[in-house]
Amino acid sequence: MLPLVIVLVVFGVLALLLAGTYNRLVALRQNANQAFADIDVQLKQRQDLIPNLVETVKGYAAHESGTLEAVVAARNAAGAARTVDDKISAENVLTGALGRLMAVAEAYPDLKANQNFLSLQGELSDIENKLAAARRFFNNSVGEYNASVQAFPAVLFAGMFGFAQRDFFDVGEERAALNVAPQVKF
Repeated sequence: MLPLVIVLVVFGVLALLLAGTYNRLVALRQNANQAFADIDVQLKQRQDLIPNLVETVKGYAAHESGTLEAVVAARNAAGAARTVDDKISAENVLTGALGRLMAVAEAYPDLKANQNFLSLQGELSDIENKLAAARRFFNNSVGEYNASVQAFPAVLFAGMFGFAQRDFFDVGEERAALNVAPQVKF
């Protein structure tokens, strides 16, 4: 009788450990999903702002149609992306296209002084700051989730229950530019 009780207690403890670990992984996965949803909101706001920005620039820099078309195409691709990886890739392309658009704007003093353009540029800057914060939060959530998936005892059964590593929201090719210190010349 005593060996049966011991076996039942061991199985009960293991079941509780399994359930607790499973519930923790579910909660961490939900946190990562919510964090990406927050990024998605910021990306949507940025995508909604782009047509107004393009139209404003178009009035001053009509012969820069290639740059404007690239921004519109990148925005459309970003809006059509459905998976996390596709969204990350499309948003990196859109960020590059927006950077080229801002570089074009630098060449037009009248455009840089236009109140509508300045307002849109300010909104875009605000969204970019919020987006950077949302990316940091997402990457933190993914890091915590990935660490939990790899930790013992979850590593023993996480794969069985569909808990796989998640990718971080990487800024892609822009990382090299972000890691370079600005140069000041007099």
